[in-house]
Amino acid sequence: MGTFFKHCEHPESRWSKCPHEYKIRYRNAAGKQTEEAGFETQDRAIARLTEIYNEKKAAPRSQAKAERIQKYGTMLFEEYTEEWKVGQRHLAVSSVRHLDSLLEHHLYPALGSRRMNSFDHKVVDGFIRTMERARTGVATQANAFDKLRAILLDAQRLGIFTDNPLAGVKPPQYDPARAVIPSLEQLRAIRTAGDDAFMLIVDLMSGCGMRNGEAAAVNLNNIVADDVYRITEQVVLSTRQYGPLKHRKVGEYRDVPLPARIRETVEWYAGKYGTVDGYLLRQQNDTRRPYPHWRMDNQWRRIRASGKVDIPEGMVLYGNRHFYASNCLSNGIPITDVAEWMGHKSVDVTFKIYRHLLPGSIGKAAQVLDMALAA
Repeated sequence: MGTFFKHCEHPESRWSKCPHEYKIRYRNAAGKQTEEAGFETQDRAIARLTEIYNEKKAAPRSQAKAERIQKYGTMLFEEYTEEWKVGQRHLAVSSVRHLDSLLEHHLYPALGSRRMNSFDHKVVDGFIRTMERARTGVATQANAFDKLRAILLDAQRLGIFTDNPLAGVKPPQYDPARAVIPSLEQLRAIRTAGDDAFMLIVDLMSGCGMRNGEAAAVNLNNIVADDVYRITEQVVLSTRQYGPLKHRKVGEYRDVPLPARIRETVEWYAGKYGTVDGYLLRQQNDTRRPYPHWRMDNQWRRIRASGKVDIPEGMVLYGNRHFYASNCLSNGIPITDVAEWMGHKSVDVTFKIYRHLLPGSIGKAAQVLDMALAA
């Protein structure tokens, strides 16, 4: 670290009482021996040597940090994210596909060409507003924001940002008022507003709680009982191929109640158009390929734009699935069952979205308890 000393006639044992100043000797960053003088006490000389030592020790780290900032700070967001993805080894195959879909359809189009060191809270908030203007579903907004947050926090750990680029940003959240649910009368008009494939998808979403991609993968062979349908796969948006269910591994499934009316629609459609390996919905021009997401999305946009159908303000196609949850919960089906049938990752997700649909339980509980006590 260096040494301290005095140039005087007194022995070291008398330095503490000697009036002469202390000096220090050390090697600088270039390796050259250097001396400094003017220290009144031994403690001050030692403090200065310690300061020099710490500066020398920190210098390589500071240089390494500067190199990291130079390398990664000037990277484009898409380039940085592709490198970040390599380290996400813990993600299941379905989660990787979901991540790729979010990147391809939301993050890269809006942010892909932006340099990493240009991100701040205004940029992040602007990205959220862009999704809102595009009427992106709130669930998708929240998922896209979560991925952006993970990427930016990883960059912050590398020292790219002086300030947290997420500070003060309000994340997208499920708002019960925004989970717009059609009435039964509105649903009946919506289901017949498109072609037969659209009607089938709306029925599966509103009657069995399927996601869009799950409905597109409907298969006659998955009717495992008169009143049970087994959901085994979905059409993945990013790959346009069949893949495992969201939050599930390959081979996992979930059994859901199959109302008689929905079964009738499935069997009617299969009888009218036939199936391919049991699949009801396929591409019109190439029946070897799954039914494309864009087809149902385009129909939904045309139906909304026509103004011929009474559609609640703010409702998206996913609102048909919200109807399913509403129908279940308002008729007293336990929220744990609803969460399982809808394929939510946990019942907390179901509660956060649909808690406003749960009937008041305190008053009902008081009546039940009173009846038991009076018996």
